[in-house]
Amino acid sequence: MNKHLQTILLVDDQPENLEILGAVLAPFYQVKVATGGQRALRSALSEPRPDLILLDVMMPEMDGYSVLEHLRENIVTRDIPVIFVTAKDSAMDEERGLELGAADYIAKPVKPAVVLARVHTQLENKRAKEWLRDQNAFLDAEVKRRMRDNEVIQSASLHALAILAETRDSDTGNHIHRTQSYVEALVHAIRRHPERFGNLLEEELTSIVKAAPLHDIGKVGIPDSVLYKPGRFSDDEFEIMKKHSQIGADAIAQAMQRVKDANPAIAGDGSPALAFLEVARQIARWHHERWDGRGYPDLLQGDEIPLAARLMAIADVFDALVSKRVYKEALPIDEAINVIRADSGKHFDPRLVDLFLEIQAEFAEIAYRFADV
Repeated sequence: MNKHLQTILLVDDQPENLEILGAVLAPFYQVKVATGGQRALRSALSEPRPDLILLDVMMPEMDGYSVLEHLRENIVTRDIPVIFVTAKDSAMDEERGLELGAADYIAKPVKPAVVLARVHTQLENKRAKEWLRDQNAFLDAEVKRRMRDNEVIQSASLHALAILAETRDSDTGNHIHRTQSYVEALVHAIRRHPERFGNLLEEELTSIVKAAPLHDIGKVGIPDSVLYKPGRFSDDEFEIMKKHSQIGADAIAQAMQRVKDANPAIAGDGSPALAFLEVARQIARWHHERWDGRGYPDLLQGDEIPLAARLMAIADVFDALVSKRVYKEALPIDEAINVIRADSGKHFDPRLVDLFLEIQAEFAEIAYRFADV
C-alpha cells in the first residue's frame, strides 16, 4: 500500500458494490473494504486509519445510521468524514443522516465522476480542518509561551521594585521573601477551604501572591531621617511613616492610569494587567488596616478591608514579630503565634487567623528558611 495516498474505507454488504466503488477510487486513493457494520468499526480503528468513509445505509444487522452513531461516539473515529452511499432518495432519510453527522450523500447507482468529485471535496475539507486545527494549536501554544514569558518578566520586575524599596530599609532583610511565602501559604489554605470565603477566582488568589512583594513600595517616599532612625519613632515620626501606605497606593494608581491612557482597548476593569495592579494597590494602601477599624490610613473595618490586605496584615505582623529590629529582639515563634491568636477579631480577620493556626508549622518553616543571617 502507498503510504502517501489518502485512505478511503468502503462499507457495503454487497461485494459487487464494493467492486464498483473500488474500481473508481483505487487509481487515486488507498482503498479498504468492509462488508458489514461491525467490520467497518474495526477497520476504522486499524491502520491505516481511513481519511474518509463511504458507508452504505441499508445493511443487515447494523445499518449505516448505527455505524455512524458508533463512529461519532469514539474519540478516535468521530472526526472521520462519512459519505452515505444509498439507493434511498427520501429527503427524510437524507436529513436523518446529516443530523447524525454525515458529510454528504451519494445516490445509487453511483456515477464515477460524481463519486470522485464528492470524495475530493470531503478530503479537501478534511485537510483544511486539520490545517486549521494545527494552526490553532500552534497559536495556542505560542500564546501560552508568551504569557509564561510575560509572567516571568512581570515577576522579575515586581521583585526588582520591591527590592529597591527594601534597600531603603536596612532592617528588613529577607522580609519580602518571607511575607510573600506567608501569603502564599494562606492562599493555599483558602483553596482547601473555599466555603469560608465565598467563590474566589483562581486569578484573584494568584494575583494576591504575586502582588505581595509590593506592600511596602511606598517606603521609597519616606525621608531618610525617619526611615533610618535607630530606635522607636516619636508620634510625629510615626505619622510620617504611616504615609508609606498611601504613597505606595498612589504610585500604583498612577501606573494604572498610564496603562489606561496608553492602551484604551484594555482600559476596562476586566483587563488582567489592571486587575493585578488593583490588587497591588489594595495591598499597599490597606495592609495596616485592622479588623476592628483602628488601623490606618482609612479606618476600614471587617470585610471593608479587601481580602488581599487582610492576608498581608497577618503576614506582615507575624514577620515583624519574629524578626530582630534595632529597637527590639525577635520573638520566639510560639510567642508570635500567640500574639496573632490573641488579636483574632481585633487586628485580624478571625477566619484568616483560624487558617493561620492550622498552618502555623508552615509559617515557622518559612521563617527558618528565609531567616536573616
